[in-house]
Amino acid sequence: MADGCVEMVFHYRSAFDEITANERIEASPLASIQAQSTRPRRFVTGHSFGIFGIYLYPFAIPRLFSYPASDFSNISPDLGSIFGAEAALLDEQMLSAPNNLRRVGVANDFLLAKLRTSRRERSTVHRAVHAVIDAKGNINVANLAREHSLSTRQFERKFKEFAGLPPKLYSRIIRFQAATQFKLNGERDLTTIAYKSGYYDQSHFINDFREFSGYTPKEYFWNDAEGTQYMDTEQMSHFSN
Repeated sequence: MADGCVEMVFHYRSAFDEITANERIEASPLASIQAQSTRPRRFVTGHSFGIFGIYLYPFAIPRLFSYPASDFSNISPDLGSIFGAEAALLDEQMLSAPNNLRRVGVANDFLLAKLRTSRRERSTVHRAVHAVIDAKGNINVANLAREHSLSTRQFERKFKEFAGLPPKLYSRIIRFQAATQFKLNGERDLTTIAYKSGYYDQSHFINDFREFSGYTPKEYFWNDAEGTQYMDTEQMSHFSN
């Protein structure tokens, strides 16, 4: 579903295939960057699989990789196209690691090395991205701009560079993501979820869900929406055992 953060994804058994909008099947890379996104995507696999993901703030892209975050929005490039020869070594280490604890070590070493060689200073705008996430999307963009002593237009431009998306759209996605988490604790009352998530208009609640997940809130919270079975409380208890 739509996401306000970035993930480095490694498939260490078999890759997923993506189901495109016109129902075509396209191969996905074993290792990629899933950047901040505004729309849902569908994947399928017919094989046993293992996935290791590194979840990052969107401003990690300019800080670690020296690209504007906006260059990556709604795309998922393979790591080779970003890191070249470094990616081949990283892929090999991730795929051959005996367990996820070792993968944590490999990923940690890689990212720390990137951080040490980065020449990009951390912008104060990263605090605005944190603020939106901490407020679960319920925040006033004009106030944020004033806090950073920037005009609204300047703030929007800088924010998009470090978050990948305009601040108002980014806030909507973060608010939507916060709402989806109510499924984890078994909450099913849609009015309660909408109110607690900061939606004071049911139409906006429904429209955001359709746009960012592909489902209505009722389909998502009351039915087995495709790809969300792992969020079912009974299923989570089964997996934890």
